[in-house]
Amino acid sequence: MMKLRSIELALPKAADAHSWMIDIWGCADGGRIGDTFYLRGSGTYPYLMAIAESADNFVRSTTFVCSPERLAQVALAATKRGLNAAPCVSSDPGGGHGIVVELAEGELLRFLVDAAEVAPIEGHAKATRRVMPVKLTHVVFNAADAEASGDIVEEVLGFRVSDRTKGMVFVRCNEAHHSTAFARAGFSSLNHVAFEMEDLDAVMRGIGSMRDHGFAPAWGPGRHGPGDNVYAYYIAPFGPVIEYSTAVEKVGEDYQAGEPDDWTWPEKRIDQWGVSDKDFAGLRVAEEAFRFRREWQPAPINELTGA
Repeated sequence: MMKLRSIELALPKAADAHSWMIDIWGCADGGRIGDTFYLRGSGTYPYLMAIAESADNFVRSTTFVCSPERLAQVALAATKRGLNAAPCVSSDPGGGHGIVVELAEGELLRFLVDAAEVAPIEGHAKATRRVMPVKLTHVVFNAADAEASGDIVEEVLGFRVSDRTKGMVFVRCNEAHHSTAFARAGFSSLNHVAFEMEDLDAVMRGIGSMRDHGFAPAWGPGRHGPGDNVYAYYIAPFGPVIEYSTAVEKVGEDYQAGEPDDWTWPEKRIDQWGVSDKDFAGLRVAEEAFRFRREWQPAPINELTGA
């Protein structure tokens, strides 16, 4: 089994971003180690987002947790493909060890085993009009060649393409329709980070809470086609696009991947509901804000391949 756990970002004024994610977005404090701040949800992962102090914006890694057998499979396939990779030991909350792999367009994915979980916590009471995410549901990347990115994660990571639209290639690593996707953007960067909410009511209450604090959705509320999930996208004041989401479709091994012509909408509609506008220009700028930066040197991972 493979599961998406967290994303690790670097940016200026990390403490301010950390406070905003707690006070406005609704995350809980996941602690601090040095100049890195952590944010958790109500679920069992010790953190969902890490924010490290930096002079520049960039994505440090996106972290998945898996079994030793899956780790060995990924290590072997990455070695055969000749991708940049290195063993790693996590110094983040939860610990764990494994490998970090750089994909063809610079995406940095970390795979950990023996990473500890924590006891779940109560979310915010309804009377507070606030909401708390449970976990991450997906992290989406922009890609210069989304089809090639989908191919490489199938070949190396053992993921599966779930659907293709005119805008994206959706990819799953377990029964959830997608844990990541590659947008047909023509460049490589972080597209957005989606936080899983308890239910539809939590998404809608989240929209209300954000409005109370002066933040309107950049897109949403709405319901996507692929994945069937409800969404509301925001541009965080510290740069990235973040999303309240819920109820991503569960699919089986026999799920047939759709093609772009299978996911078309009537004119002027861009989701199932068709009730919300989208800030295309604002989102485009935010989607270019976080590129990938490798902070490690490639090193042999042969001892993890089982070969």
